Amino acid sequence: MARAILLLPAARRLGAPSAAVATALGRADVAAGLGEGRRAQLRRSFRLLPDHWPVAALTRQLDAGDAAGAAWLRADPCRIQADINGARLLDHGDTLGLDAEDAAQLLPALRTVFGDAGMPIDAPTPTRWYLRLAPSTPLPAFTEPDDALGDDVFEHLDPGGQGRRWRSLLTEAQVILHNHPWNARRIAAGKRPVNSLWFWGGGELPDQVRSPHARVCTGDGLAAALAAAAGVGAPLPARFDAAADGGDVAYDLTALRDMRTLERDWLEPALDALGAGRIASLVLDTADGTAFTLARGHRWRIWRRRRAGFHA
Repeated sequence: MARAILLLPAARRLGAPSAAVATALGRADVAAGLGEGRRAQLRRSFRLLPDHWPVAALTRQLDAGDAAGAAWLRADPCRIQADINGARLLDHGDTLGLDAEDAAQLLPALRTVFGDAGMPIDAPTPTRWYLRLAPSTPLPAFTEPDDALGDDVFEHLDPGGQGRRWRSLLTEAQVILHNHPWNARRIAAGKRPVNSLWFWGGGELPDQVRSPHARVCTGDGLAAALAAAAGVGAPLPARFDAAADGGDVAYDLTALRDMRTLERDWLEPALDALGAGRIASLVLDTADGTAFTLARGHRWRIWRRRRAGFHA
């Protein structure tokens, strides 16, 4: 009999649970301090050999199937807004609502800059843009965009000598995008402009990706790339379905923000499956680094108090 693992967003992104879910959480075994953030959460479901985190190469392989033999760097479209304290990252990738026409209009203007630097730029999907680099190209430490949202971008630019080249390339790209007529059309249509790029996720494909799960069901680009590399990828169903193949199944629900939807479509049917013996246990793994493990026998822990939420 299989386990079901629900990968959940951070507790602060979820509202208060219903009485039934709060009771179940109170009776669960709790493990805290497992590692906070999306990267740590995914690392609990995937092991890379060698142990590094080359997001660009992994998603490139998913998007285009040609990642082998090169290093890759994401150069994702983004929106930066100046204010009195600097310039802040407000949107990137999917949140800009880009389509194939946007990429087709904007990318040609950037190809000379990056081509002359020996790193061709392209976009097999409209929201994920890539630079192809020679293998073993040294790169400064780049911040993942989700970790920089709302921050002054200058806090996340490498001030050292290795970062100088990238700061120069970024400045050139920003001038080109700021002056591009397609952005004027987007603004006139009530859309947000693409006025900068965000470099991140550099590296080469790992030799191997492993997962302890039989399936990982997800709609997230990076998780899907990892799952595909491990040979366990599957689309995320509309609601919980108990595993029928005997292996542990992880469901990636980190994009959910509505507590009622989470309970109705996932937590309640999963708890029903646990009570009926269709799954051996249920693990609720939050992006805060806390995991709640529920077993069928925990229903007898009637002396335990309800939990007000998914906090440790």
